[in-house]
Amino acid sequence: QVQLVESGGGLVQAGESLRLSCAASGSIFSINTMYWYRQAPGKQRELVAFITSGFYTKYAESVKGRFTISRDNAKNTLVLQMNSLKPEDTAVYYCNAEVWAAGYPSARDYWGQGTQVTVSS
Repeated sequence: QVQLVESGGGLVQAGESLRLSCAASGSIFSINTMYWYRQAPGKQRELVAFITSGFYTKYAESVKGRFTISRDNAKNTLVLQMNSLKPEDTAVYYCNAEVWAAGYPSARDYWGQGTQVTVSS
């Protein structure tokens, strides 16, 4: 069974930084695109950034220039470096990945449990 576990959330002041990590474990053959989503209270879940297995990246306009997504394919890990945080970045952040695991003919979608990021003004 594949698991995605996020870590690194917390409470910071506006202008500070946080680094989120997501570790994938289980009988993994390969991981395709990996994503960070976030969901603020009362709002829909939104895509923050994604990175392909070939390291192509794309960001939401609201985080472009402040957040950096990266991955380590050998360790099956995903990172989101968040700088210059703003109160509107407050949300639960989720890791999502397309994982090809043992016992399945193709990649499937997996989600982490989420990690809370709170930015105070």
